[in-house]
Amino acid sequence: MMILRTSPASPFGRKIKIAASVLGLYDKLKSENADTNDAADTLRQQNPVGKIPILILEDGTTLYDSRVILEYLDHLAGGGKIIPAAGKARFDVLTLASLCDGIMDASLLQIYEIRFRAEDRRDAKWMDYQGEKITRALDVLEKKLPAIDATPNVGTITLACALGYRDLRFQGTWRKSYPKLVAWLDDFAARVPSFAKTKMEP
Repeated sequence: MMILRTSPASPFGRKIKIAASVLGLYDKLKSENADTNDAADTLRQQNPVGKIPILILEDGTTLYDSRVILEYLDHLAGGGKIIPAAGKARFDVLTLASLCDGIMDASLLQIYEIRFRAEDRRDAKWMDYQGEKITRALDVLEKKLPAIDATPNVGTITLACALGYRDLRFQGTWRKSYPKLVAWLDDFAARVPSFAKTKMEP
């Protein structure tokens, strides 16, 4: 049994769970909570930078970060399932995943600013800087929605998790400006049952 160390709210952990389900590997995965703020948590021995998710293989090997774990799961499932093996399709999917990882990274930086700084010490310019990244990415995605394949790829899985995280932590404020993405996410959720199963309520 492989162990996935993550937290219920992590969009990066969520995409691992969804990918594992899509690949038929979910039953081979045991999810274990990790606390990135707890110096006593063993995750800092499992990943020196103390970030989640971490995948612990049966032989004790640890894999991180989410991009590496997704590559490994795809390899375990035979390869070319959620990450195209070669050519333009591969790089299109990986670029989409990277863009959507960027949305999640910027969203987390906004949350950290709120969480770790007193209100009177928060940097509005920093918050706006992160917000502008998110807006530019969503603008691009609204104009060119990615197709949802019969087996969703890492790009579309990551996009769904990025939008889901904006719903969880930012009250879904993105929805009023991006109606096509709202419809896209509804379609993804209808096609991929693990998206609802991995949802965390605010």
